[in-house]
Amino acid sequence: MKKNGLYLQLISIHGLIRGESLELGRDADTGGQTKYVVELAKALAGDPDVAQVDLVTRLIHDKNVSSDYSKPIEEIADKARIVRIQCGGRKYLRKELLWPHLEEFIDKTIKFITSQPSPPDIFHGHYADAGYVAMQLAEAFDAPFFFTGHSMGRNKLAKLLADGMTKAEINRQYKMMTRIDHEEKIIAKADLIITSTQQEIDRQYGLYTNGKDGRYMVVPPGIELDAFYPYYDSQLDIDLLSEEEKQVKITLLKELHRFWAKPEKPFILALCRPDHRKNIAGLIEAYGMDKELQAIANLAIFAGIRQDIKTMGDNEKLVLTEMLLQMDRFDLYGKLAIPKNHDFATEVPALYRMCAQSHGVFVNPALVEPFGLTLIEASACGLPIVATNDGGPVDIIRNCDSGLLVDVGRTEAIGEAMKKILIDQSLWDTYSNNGINGVRRHYSWKVHCETTMNEYYRLLPNFEEENNMRTVREHAPGQPSFGKRLTGLGKLLISDIDNTLIGDNASLYQLLTLLNDNRSELAWGVATGRSLELTLEAMTEYNIPMPDILICSVGTEMYYGPDLRMDKGWQQHISHLWKPEPIKEVLAGFDFLVFQEAEGQRSHKISYYLENKDNRLEKIRQALEERKLRCQVIYSHKQFLDILPYRASKGKAVNYLQYKYEFLPRYVMVAGDSGNDADMLQGRTRGLVVGNHSEDLAHLRTAPRVYFSQNNYAAGIIEGLYHYGLLS
Repeated sequence: MKKNGLYLQLISIHGLIRGESLELGRDADTGGQTKYVVELAKALAGDPDVAQVDLVTRLIHDKNVSSDYSKPIEEIADKARIVRIQCGGRKYLRKELLWPHLEEFIDKTIKFITSQPSPPDIFHGHYADAGYVAMQLAEAFDAPFFFTGHSMGRNKLAKLLADGMTKAEINRQYKMMTRIDHEEKIIAKADLIITSTQQEIDRQYGLYTNGKDGRYMVVPPGIELDAFYPYYDSQLDIDLLSEEEKQVKITLLKELHRFWAKPEKPFILALCRPDHRKNIAGLIEAYGMDKELQAIANLAIFAGIRQDIKTMGDNEKLVLTEMLLQMDRFDLYGKLAIPKNHDFATEVPALYRMCAQSHGVFVNPALVEPFGLTLIEASACGLPIVATNDGGPVDIIRNCDSGLLVDVGRTEAIGEAMKKILIDQSLWDTYSNNGINGVRRHYSWKVHCETTMNEYYRLLPNFEEENNMRTVREHAPGQPSFGKRLTGLGKLLISDIDNTLIGDNASLYQLLTLLNDNRSELAWGVATGRSLELTLEAMTEYNIPMPDILICSVGTEMYYGPDLRMDKGWQQHISHLWKPEPIKEVLAGFDFLVFQEAEGQRSHKISYYLENKDNRLEKIRQALEERKLRCQVIYSHKQFLDILPYRASKGKAVNYLQYKYEFLPRYVMVAGDSGNDADMLQGRTRGLVVGNHSEDLAHLRTAPRVYFSQNNYAAGIIEGLYHYGLLS
């Protein structure tokens, strides 16, 4: 077993995540999931078999949010920390806008992993965006991939369609088809999908084509029982409360009493984000239409955090405005409290207990609730609940018997359920006691983590269990994934193929033997103008084994061996300002250009044959500049013209590899023979020009960090490896 235990990486990209004082309800992305992942990270870190838990999220540097979210590393417990990775700029973005930036997030997470003593043993993604990231990282590092959806796109799509939105509107606002496509792949690839309820499997994952083939386990989340303790503990002995708890209680009472004409009555409590799916309007209507209910109890709705409704998003603004209009419509002044702010870390547990002390009831009127964490929290404090009969509350009531399930589409049903509990003191006591006991039995983080850790271990390669002792043997010898291999090495060779790697078979096979003998410390790859297909053709012809890296099509494509996985992050990076069609339109005006055959064209490379005379190359560059088309013009071997994105080239691809896998420039050697290798040879790495080079490279004899070999082809590469100390 690893001496220091398991290294777990939880990923939750969107939302405002920090270790303390979570801003739950601030917006649609800062809800129960952020609380869930923080508490899960802390709980897993308490397991003696765990060495480190990293909760990886997005770094945000935005004046509109707390500076807490701009800290790259935040320690949240012993062996647990939040790691923040920047992607998609600095500003806070809602989750639907993050999809185009996930490859950047993956690249930078790999860079972070490279800086750690060892890669994670487990990748666990939360929600679809993080699920995609975790899936890619798990494949890169040969690790198990776990997924927790929290909510699923097809279920949300059905609800939004039922609400009257069109598919076009839904896709434009929520990027729904992108999300669903990724969820299908995640379900197929996940080693285990953890859900909170069986109904989540049946009613949400069951809507997917791959749903029937998914591997699932129901593991309900836990809650912090130290925070959500029974109401009677503080009621029986006020001296047990800390000064902070006393101050919180007084503050909340003042805030609520500001709204209520008769604060001595029991009160109905609702706590949720200002989202139309939470059906706040249905709760207010149920209360507003029932005069008897109004006489029995007050109503308090804590719907997120707000300063000015006008500055909020359209969804939140609409919901909050409707709440105020309903208050006026039903004349609920003096009966309905709608506070503007609350602190989830301290005030919410106190709210549950205050409501229980008043002998009130907690209501979650959401149209569908995947789980219902607030229902567990309320039950743990001894507060009876009323909730939807669709989703997670079904399991909660089955396990705890702490309240009533209703069809929340019928407002009168919500009202009748609330009255039934409020009027019958014996029933209230039964539900209160059941909730306290049931939560401790079924919903503790200790139970959740024990189950989860068992599954983590079960899916680890080389896991063994004997006499209740868990062990993870070292990996058997073999070809590791590209992530594990490249993060574990310090030296790198990148070579052109034609007239550099190949040209002399004897020296080629001598070089290949040296690379194999030194593979424990030296990675190697090729960088070529050839397409991937032609690259593989050459390697097959010369019996060259699959390298670690293939940079193809003059640096516009990058693949990793042995399974030729494309680096999508590189593709996204070089796509910036790439406009191939306008470039082709400009160059169509030059009759001396001959468009290369179809196999020479790629998505990020436009190729021509050109005989460069009469200053033709300069005319081409000038025409592209006049149209303000940012691109690279590369001419080689006196006949090949390649137009590339301005961010792409062999040299820039090598720089990208250095950045991503943290290779030091002095331990990277690049080898080439012609003009399309020039930018690669002139980088910060160590350049090697083989003895049989073309005159295109003669000007580099005076360039720093470029060595001209006396030997030709692969023999020249070997000479360079010894010259720069990559071999000894």
